[in-house]
Amino acid sequence: MNIIVTEPIGSIPRPAYLQQAMAAFGKGEIEGNELTRLFEKATQETIKELEATGSPVISDGEQSKPSFATYPIHGSQQLAPEGVIIPFADGHTRQLPKLVSGPFHYQTYAESYLKTAQKYTSLPVKQAVISASAMSLLYPQEGIEGYSQEQFINDLLAEAEADIRRCLNQGAYNVQIDFTEARLALKLDPSKQLLRMFIDLNNKVLERFTAAERSRIGIHTCPGGDHDSTHSADIPYTDLLPLFFQLNVGNFYLEYAAEQDKKSVLTSIRDNIQPNQRVFLGVTNVLDPRVETPEEVSELLLEAADYISVGQLGSTDDCGFSPFADDVSTAREIAFAKIRARVEGTKLAEKKIN
Repeated sequence: MNIIVTEPIGSIPRPAYLQQAMAAFGKGEIEGNELTRLFEKATQETIKELEATGSPVISDGEQSKPSFATYPIHGSQQLAPEGVIIPFADGHTRQLPKLVSGPFHYQTYAESYLKTAQKYTSLPVKQAVISASAMSLLYPQEGIEGYSQEQFINDLLAEAEADIRRCLNQGAYNVQIDFTEARLALKLDPSKQLLRMFIDLNNKVLERFTAAERSRIGIHTCPGGDHDSTHSADIPYTDLLPLFFQLNVGNFYLEYAAEQDKKSVLTSIRDNIQPNQRVFLGVTNVLDPRVETPEEVSELLLEAADYISVGQLGSTDDCGFSPFADDVSTAREIAFAKIRARVEGTKLAEKKIN
């Protein structure tokens, strides 16, 4: 019996009442305890909706994360606003903060989101964390007096390890490291040196875990997905994947449904995936409001099975549906409909293969 596993990536669009409450909190119009109550309410509702899709693995929908990238440092007094700018194809940008003093430490660990989610479901819960490579971008080029980049990296590695380990110890089904800057690194530096540095940094975190622990750790990449736009979709996967599969983890979550040249992607996966690795292909395009049919999902997976062993194949969504809290470009009901299509389409492909 061949089984094709399926998992979500993470974020789900927040309900309107939560979006309004977050805006009100930013203006000082409501208290923090009221916002916390609504975060928990939205998390509980999101989990119930995810269960209704038939999803065998649940996430909290990142309802209370300010963004997938900055949750560990949200509220830190060690930051200034003028950090690295990430441009998107439609012209909008996101800007990271920059660190102005050391030692570097997380304000929030993802374990806290996991604990909340586990209260509301008996199903396995996966937890997303941000990559060490993304956090490394916080250190300014001009340096910080009295706090070297080497000291920063040592502190960063310890915090990134703690973020993952706390989730594993709390009983996460698995931990997904968001590494969406991988393709962006190739755009910024076609020599691939930046990407190699990022991969080396992430592997330094991963080497702190046992082989059994790494089988419960995965890494996600996509060309960015924010306000229905991307930052690096013009970079071909064939430039990325030979290096990407050098990451020492068991699971790889790849944006795929939105790719134009799918056969070259499948060929590159086949040529680079290692025996102890599983690849989860994105089978729902989160940037397209059209809901895929289960039959379309099934066809994508059946084609992939010609290149990838079914035992190493899984399905997922291309990206989170709302990785930044203010992104309302995808309707909440569309996100759940796409997830349902993924779950049903994966079962259909499994049935046809067997």
